[in-house]
Amino acid sequence: MSSHTDWSILAVDADSGETLIESTPDLVLPTASVGKLFLLHHLAELLDADPTLGQRMLRRDSVEPVADSGLWQHLDAAELSVNDCARLVGAVSDNLATNVLLDLVGLAPVQEVAKRLAPGGSMLYDAVRDVRTPEDPPMLSTGCAADWAAYFRTPHPTVLSWLAPATDLSMVSSALGLDPLAHTDPGADLRVWSKTGTDDGVRAEVGLLQTGGRRAAYAVICRFDGEVLPVLARMRDHGTQLIDALRAD
Repeated sequence: MSSHTDWSILAVDADSGETLIESTPDLVLPTASVGKLFLLHHLAELLDADPTLGQRMLRRDSVEPVADSGLWQHLDAAELSVNDCARLVGAVSDNLATNVLLDLVGLAPVQEVAKRLAPGGSMLYDAVRDVRTPEDPPMLSTGCAADWAAYFRTPHPTVLSWLAPATDLSMVSSALGLDPLAHTDPGADLRVWSKTGTDDGVRAEVGLLQTGGRRAAYAVICRFDGEVLPVLARMRDHGTQLIDALRAD
C-alpha cells in the first residue's frame, strides 16, 4: 500500500523575513504537543504581570494521572513551582506538568492567546488525555507552519528560556549534531530553541535556529500514514538546508 504525507513548512530569516523554505505553509495539520506553546506563552505573560506567580507551588495530584512524555510522573516530588512545571513542559514536553498548569490558568484564556497569536488557525483544544472518547476533542492541537514561523520571529523571551534545554532533537534539529542533554551554552555558534509534537501519523517541530550570527524561525509539520523514517529523513534534510542558508555568504 502506498503511503501519503501532507506537509506544512515555512522557514524565514527571523530578522528580514526572507523566505528560506516553503511548502503549503497555511495548511492546518495535527501538531500534537506543539500546541502546548500557547500555554507557555500565556503563562509567560502572567509572569510578566506578577513574577511571584512563578514560585507558587502546584500539586501533581490536582489532576488525573497522565502517561507518555514527561518526567514528573517518575519523580518523588509531589509538588513543584509554576516555574519548574513550565521548565518541564519546555524541556521534555511533560504531560502531567502541562495539565497541572492548564488546571491553574484555564483552557479558555490559553485559547484566546492562540486566537491572538495565530491568525492561521493554530489552536490548543484540550488537556492531554491517555484516552480520547467521542465526547473529547479528537486531538490535542492543530497548526500551520505560517503561524509558528511568525511566532518565532518575535518569541516571548521567557518561553525561549523554557525551550532552551528541549531534549527532543529527533526531527529538524537532528541535522545540528547537538547533544540532546546539553546544548544551552549561550556562547555557542549553533543554538536551537524548539518544540516538537509526536503522535501516531504526526511529526512536527517549530522553533528558532541561530548560527553564523543569523537566525531562522521555522516550522515543519507532517501528517503521514506510512513509515516514519522517511518523514524524519526529510525533516533532517530541512535542518541541513536551514544551516546552509544561514551560513551562506
